[in-house]
Amino acid sequence: MIIQHKMTDGKGIFYVDQDGAIVAELVYSEAPENKMIIEHTEVDDSLSGKGIGLQLVKTAIEYARGHQLKIEPLCSFARSIFKKKPEFGDVLFSGL
Repeated sequence: MIIQHKMTDGKGIFYVDQDGAIVAELVYSEAPENKMIIEHTEVDDSLSGKGIGLQLVKTAIEYARGHQLKIEPLCSFARSIFKKKPEFGDVLFSGL
């Protein structure tokens, strides 16, 4: 599955497109202090259990690492991934 990225005016989305429809997405915004705020993650029921949500979060983490950003996961799904995977702590915003 190919995860695509689009950014407009400080807002971004990592997403999976199937036949012109977005079936999985992670929405974020960039904030001051080199911070990336993950606001929302959603995966269509047809892709449930396939690890697509985790792949979206991992893609956001790779992006943050590549752009020297820290992540503040407001999204409960993304926050749960950070709690389960201490190896992602290097990009976690320290204000949490």
